[in-house]
Amino acid sequence: MCHHGPVHRVVIVGAGFAGLSAARALIGERVEVTIVDQRNFHTFQPLLYEVATAGLEAGDVAYPIRAIFGRADNVVFRFATVSGVDWDRHLVLLEGGATLPFDTVVVASGATARFFGIPGAAEFTFPLYTLTDARTLRNHVLRRLEDADSDPDALAEGALTFVVVGGGPTGVEVAGALAELLDVAVRHDGFSFDRAAGRIVLIDGLDRLLTPFEESAAAYAAKTLTGRGVQLLFGHMVRSVDESCVEFDNGDRIPTKTVVWAGGVTVEDTVASALGTEAGPNGRLVVEPDLAIKGRGDAFAVGDAAAVPWGPHASGGDTICPQLAQVAIQSGKHAAAQILNRIDGRPTEPFHYRDKGIMATIGRRAAVTQFPQGLVIRGTLGWLAWLGLHILYLIGFRNKIIVLVNWSWRYLSWGSGPRVIVGDELEWARGKDLGPHD
Repeated sequence: MCHHGPVHRVVIVGAGFAGLSAARALIGERVEVTIVDQRNFHTFQPLLYEVATAGLEAGDVAYPIRAIFGRADNVVFRFATVSGVDWDRHLVLLEGGATLPFDTVVVASGATARFFGIPGAAEFTFPLYTLTDARTLRNHVLRRLEDADSDPDALAEGALTFVVVGGGPTGVEVAGALAELLDVAVRHDGFSFDRAAGRIVLIDGLDRLLTPFEESAAAYAAKTLTGRGVQLLFGHMVRSVDESCVEFDNGDRIPTKTVVWAGGVTVEDTVASALGTEAGPNGRLVVEPDLAIKGRGDAFAVGDAAAVPWGPHASGGDTICPQLAQVAIQSGKHAAAQILNRIDGRPTEPFHYRDKGIMATIGRRAAVTQFPQGLVIRGTLGWLAWLGLHILYLIGFRNKIIVLVNWSWRYLSWGSGPRVIVGDELEWARGKDLGPHD
């Protein structure tokens, strides 16, 4: 391992769950830590769908990175975009030509939406992976409500038809939240269109929702969504998307202005794909059992960016962990521990993922929580468990209190919620709806 001074320098690429977990584990240790990210805040991604459907404000799920580590003498933040790594010179390369020297680099750069090469998907759908994605989708959905109210002919063009691609937790949560948004908008906001004119279609190529969950949980989610007016289409794949409709593999077409993409993620086209190291499925970096990048003694990869091994206690024969927040948190902490082991001359240890269960919410007083042994809690109790866990993991006391108050008030006063279009004035002036990536 290369040392350039008395203190070991660690550069952490990315300030998501994995990057923050690694940095926190190194506070007060004999290392200098630099976190570099293209955003100056951490995003609590599990609640992005709440922002997208006007349940929470953007600031409720974001927290400044500098505020998180403001009292840590050995952790600093660099607001920049990483373009690559010069392994020979031990430099992290930043856009604009600047560099960051390192003794160890931790790649926690996350993932991005995967579109599977489907024509039009990248241009005309709305992914939900960043705070910008969530705000863009919220503005777009609220504008569709306004369009439908002012122009009845817009209904035939799909103004109130919302197609959600992907039956995993994100797709289920978005579909349920959209149904609630339509209910609340019609009941409390004075829109003139009939609630029955709103159509939400959730599509998945498999034969059921929530494939990581037990069949009973999937059946409950399907029944609950159907009862709330969501149409489920199983066994169909999207063939193409354009600005006016989505077409399926059987030739059917649905006129719509809104296609939410929850069909999977990939590491391809992120900074991890520019490192020149071995990549596995979906571009995830191949790592050793201790999470060191394969072939590198000076680098670790964690979270969504890495093909994190489950460890000797693999569930159901799986060898690679799913891309979940808990995997990111645990792998980031483990990588930090291995850096300290190497500095102190101790052998590194293999990573063991501790499965704490999975959960998904379908809407107000409806969620499923599945524990590692297969026990499923659903309905109100599952919803309360979901609420409690998400508040627990939110960063910042202010955010915890605000989200708790907002959720409590919305539960008591069903019509509340930040249904405001912000930062969209230019599009209004043009009378044109720009795509989510413009």
